[in-house]
Amino acid sequence: MPDPRSDRFVRSHLKTRHLVLLVELGRHGSIMHAAQAANLTQPAASKLLGELEHALGVQLFERLPRGVAPTWYGQVLIRRAGAALAEMDAAHQEVMELLSGLRGRVDVGTVLTPSTRLVPEAVNLLKARHARVHVSISVDTSKILVQRLRAGELDLVVGRILDTGAAAELHFEPVTDEPHSLIARAGHPLAGRTGLTLDELARQGWILPPNGSILRDRLTALFLARGLEPPAETVETLALPVIAHLLTGSDMVVALPLELVQPYLQTGLLTVLPFDLGIRMDMYGIITRRHHQLSPGAESMLATMREVAALRYPKASSSI
Repeated sequence: MPDPRSDRFVRSHLKTRHLVLLVELGRHGSIMHAAQAANLTQPAASKLLGELEHALGVQLFERLPRGVAPTWYGQVLIRRAGAALAEMDAAHQEVMELLSGLRGRVDVGTVLTPSTRLVPEAVNLLKARHARVHVSISVDTSKILVQRLRAGELDLVVGRILDTGAAAELHFEPVTDEPHSLIARAGHPLAGRTGLTLDELARQGWILPPNGSILRDRLTALFLARGLEPPAETVETLALPVIAHLLTGSDMVVALPLELVQPYLQTGLLTVLPFDLGIRMDMYGIITRRHHQLSPGAESMLATMREVAALRYPKASSSI
């Protein structure tokens, strides 16, 4: 049952300019700069912030010598305000779509592996059916993508839910997992070797995903569990073209799913080193927000994503 105090707050105190100001305060960390971005005077912005804090009975921002910083309460309001504004933008987009036929915009986030086949195939299918839908694709780590999804910046994500605290807000449809192999250039000194050891691999240059990614954590744990220091010579990137050029031009190695580099393996530019890392990533899937009505364009994108996933990974997708 809704809390009547919350209902009174939303209906009697909350205005759109409060939401805009909260988002800009979170973005700029300064009342002056947030006021400029929200087309307000600084006194007006300070007054709006004071109204919010008085209505809620909590401090939303700490006043610092240089700017402001959100309290825990402020962080909640900023995230929810961003999602609320994104909902209103989506409502406007949906009305325009209904007026002019299916068109508009859908924002998709994806981790690296599905960005090479699953997502492009789904987009091609969507465009074949609804050519006027504009699709934006962001490739990043699951953590960042899910944060953007929760903030209303993305319509759906192909990735993993790492924050159990956010799981109640999200819906997860499993697609497949990712066994990883050790990839290097053709003719690499370790190619074709028997008895290759982790100690030898620790002395190689490695291409790694950014800190905080699941794969990075599991690779680090793999070396530490064997009493080894993680590789000292590293390059951090998620960009597949950069990875491919680094591999073909050096003796660096990388842990990747074979699906990502299949064209390079087929042409003989890259090879799989004879070492079982024993790393399988958790299953990734299609993530959406619970109790959130997608726009017609985003709903069509979701449907094509499910369709392609069911064809490409029938065993996992049969549980969707």
